[in-house]
Amino acid sequence: MKQIFLLLLCFLFGCSSSKKIHEPVLLDEPLELGSADSVGVDLQLLNRISERLAEEKDHKVHSMLVARNGVLVFEEYFNGHSRDNPHDLRSATKSITSLLAGIAIDQGILGSVEDPMMDYLKYSYPEVTDKGSIELHHLLTMQSGLDCHDSDRKTKGQEDRMYKSRDWVDYFLSLSTTHQPGDSTRYCTGGVVALGEVIAQAAEKDFAAFADEMLFAPLGIRNYRWSRFDGGKKVDSGGHLYLTPQGMVKIGMLVSQNGAWEGTQLVSSSWLKTSTEPHTSINNNPYGYLWWQYIIPFEVKPVEVLSARGNGGQVIFVVPEYDLVSVFTAGYYNSDETQVVYDIFFRGVLSTLPELQPSGS
Repeated sequence: MKQIFLLLLCFLFGCSSSKKIHEPVLLDEPLELGSADSVGVDLQLLNRISERLAEEKDHKVHSMLVARNGVLVFEEYFNGHSRDNPHDLRSATKSITSLLAGIAIDQGILGSVEDPMMDYLKYSYPEVTDKGSIELHHLLTMQSGLDCHDSDRKTKGQEDRMYKSRDWVDYFLSLSTTHQPGDSTRYCTGGVVALGEVIAQAAEKDFAAFADEMLFAPLGIRNYRWSRFDGGKKVDSGGHLYLTPQGMVKIGMLVSQNGAWEGTQLVSSSWLKTSTEPHTSINNNPYGYLWWQYIIPFEVKPVEVLSARGNGGQVIFVVPEYDLVSVFTAGYYNSDETQVVYDIFFRGVLSTLPELQPSGS
């Protein structure tokens, strides 16, 4: 499948059941629509990608959306999916939790990323006395030092093992220390779940209620649901948030617009700058505070791309330099064919920008 799409792009461009808070009852406020030509996006090339996806019956892409300069210019759905169908974001949820951590710091609810995690969890988990050196930035960069690596099922904290427990935060806090915090980067969903509970404890309200008040309601996102654990008492801030693709685009636009939405600063530009710059790397990809970074080579110039990404091909791509946002949802779960989504964006959608097309092309 990957080879098929690579050939397609070369032809085009030359080269776990969960508890829910609620079922969606209201539709999101729709995004403003715009003309691709008016914002400098080559609609013909986008249409050619979409036509090929429509013709190729074996692919698992569910949606493809493109927005630029604050307007949605392209929106297509495949394989029975639609704009009002909330999609499981999987680990793309983590980047939204990063935004909420920044908002909590902006609001003075959290002190700083240097705060010890247990300053906020000690009242709910008083028996935990050996995790005082783990600070919030360690959770944001996957550097807690605990026995947790989602790609290694031998580690006790691996996410599928954690999901079998009742209270995932308690499970994470019970893990043994294998490295000093900050010394090793190992992808660990449990740390982001703990971060969500830190925010909830500091805000003195349910994490989902905090997210709704501070982020989703201002963005006009209503058609969503969180997954829960611990008998429904706590929210899975590390994965399995359900948003519509347009809701995902709004998250990307917020990042592209330096945290502002319709004249209101929802998250500070300073947090976005800090959280989206590299602090470590995972599998040779620069990694910020739960955001991924890529540098994509183009003949004209390299392009910096930020992304929130989840298993199966749930991705929010953000290119701040060009105020470009693109969203994909897909069903390539636990498969290398997820790369199809990245190939379409990196080698396809980016190439629709005239700024990246060689002169005379």
